[in-house]
Order: sequence, then structure tokens, then C-alpha cells
Amino acid sequence: MKLAVFTLSLLLAAGSALRAEDKPADLKVGDKAPAFSAKDDTGKTWKSSDVVGKKIVVVYFYPADLTGGCTKQACGFRDDMKKLKEKGVVVVGVSGDSVRNHQLFKKVHELNFALLADEDGKVAKAFGVPVRKGKKSIKRKIDGKEETLTRGVTASRWTYVINRNGEIAFKNTKVNAAGDSKAIMKVVATLK
Repeated sequence: MKLAVFTLSLLLAAGSALRAEDKPADLKVGDKAPAFSAKDDTGKTWKSSDVVGKKIVVVYFYPADLTGGCTKQACGFRDDMKKLKEKGVVVVGVSGDSVRNHQLFKKVHELNFALLADEDGKVAKAFGVPVRKGKKSIKRKIDGKEETLTRGVTASRWTYVINRNGEIAFKNTKVNAAGDSKAIMKVVATLK
């Protein structure tokens, strides 16, 4: 009987630990940024440890490739990329879309920064970004061919800036997609 109670206690404790791990983080300005990695639009693993602490890193989460607001947001960063790079900034977009979707998105809009495939929402959760489960598909005509883009999860539109000390310097949970890159340029101008 004691063994059964002990085993049940262990199982309940393990279940609680799993649920705690599944909870999204609650990052605040000044907190250390989480380390993360994911496949980028080239299919290679992009690691935050390669840039955090060396550059200012903008990590922006968005719902889906090749959709209205997300396209405006990505094109804003594309258009401001030269100015951002001059200030030592690396931009990375993160969504639940696949590597293939990201390749199409970059091709159609000539995007000049990395897009990470966070199909299970692990990176989003590390930053506390809400994600909705379920596969969503959209169809788009690209180079005269109909493509079906399917994503694993849909992340909310949030943007973070990580300073050169590896800390969260800015967090925006109410992002204006079209104006995000301009807002980030103002934030970056205040960082040393």
C-alpha cells in the first residue's frame, strides 16, 4: 500500500512539473533573455547564443507568413534593415510556419533577415508569447503555382529587443505591425 501511495505521489509530482514547464514564461524588461534555437529559412539551426551578447537582437513573433499584417511587419524590417545593421542590430522573425513557408515568404518579399520555424511553439513559450494550437493552412499563388502553406501553431504578435548584455531591453505585446520596425529603431537609438 505504501509503495502504491509513493508511486502515485511521484506520478502527480511529475505531472505538476510537466505542466509548469508547459507554462509560458513571464519575461519583463531587465530579465535575462532565454537561450533558444530553431531551424531558419535555410533549414539550418539558428542559435541565439551565436548573436546574443555580441549584437542587439530583435526577436519578433508573428502569426503567419504571406498574410496582410505579417507582410507589412516583415517588409518594414526589410526596408529598415540597413539602418538597423548600422546600429549593430540583428533581426529575427519567429512564427509557427515551416521552413518551406519561410522560404516562400522571403522569396516573394525579398526579406533580408532570418525567419525561424517554431512549429511547436517552443520558442514562443520561452518568451511568454501566447500560441494557439492547431494546424492552419492558407493557399497563395507564387510564381504562377498555387502553394499551400501550413503552420503548426499561431503565435501572437509580440516584439522583444535583447541588449548586448543579453537582457530584455524592450517588450511590446500590442504591436502595430506596419509600424513595428520604426518603433524598434527608436528603442535601439536609446541603447548603448
